[in-house]
Amino acid sequence: MSAVFESIKQGLQEAIDHAKGETSGVRVHRPRVVDVKAVRAKVGMTQVQFAARFGFSTATLRHWERGDRAPHGPALVLLNVIEHNPQVVIEALAR
Repeated sequence: MSAVFESIKQGLQEAIDHAKGETSGVRVHRPRVVDVKAVRAKVGMTQVQFAARFGFSTATLRHWERGDRAPHGPALVLLNVIEHNPQVVIEALAR
């Protein structure tokens, strides 16, 4: 088989393994789902303030809070950190 085919095959297998959480012996971390509205309430900010402070669009934040969409990937990781320790994130972004 050609090198191109082998490369594509390997990439597909890696994608399948990642989806299963079996990435080359490394555990894939799946951030837990957060209640975005509760996180925002915990830090005492309006939607506009929260979105501006943490780099989300206000429209996206509204969709998350209404349940139309769910945060995923880096946004979900960031929301988990904000929920755990919002001040650390605020300080890190202020630098």
